[in-house]
Amino acid sequence: MAEQLKSAVESSMEKTNLILKDIEQAYGWPKEQRNQSYCALRTVLHLLRDRMPVQESVEFAAQLPVVIRGIYFDGWKPMDVPVKLNRDDFLFEVRQRFQYDIEGGTEHLVQVVLDALRNNVTTQGQWDDVKDTMPKDVARMLP
Repeated sequence: MAEQLKSAVESSMEKTNLILKDIEQAYGWPKEQRNQSYCALRTVLHLLRDRMPVQESVEFAAQLPVVIRGIYFDGWKPMDVPVKLNRDDFLFEVRQRFQYDIEGGTEHLVQVVLDALRNNVTTQGQWDDVKDTMPKDVARMLP
């Protein structure tokens, strides 16, 4: 049993590191700037999570690696969602919560994070479900 747990945790860490590495490569950030890629991932995940209805949010989270699922649910208050955010509000909130400089603009940062998640974790069907819960202007940012 302990060996299975270790394997599951190691697998989750590998997937998490792949996602963070994808974000870093898109920006040319060295691994030493892991805090930036982590902050970008956390910021976008939390805003996406809070914009979705509870059931859709839980279904999306089920596909995330255990480590990222923990980040995703950290501080979640399901009774307070979904938060109504249009595209401009969503991008404004990302900018407020991401304390680093953003090359290419806030929307680019959101797209980089979502692309990293899409390429490493979720299925097309799940992305379609997430897009269906978003306003059209926010859904256009999703891969």
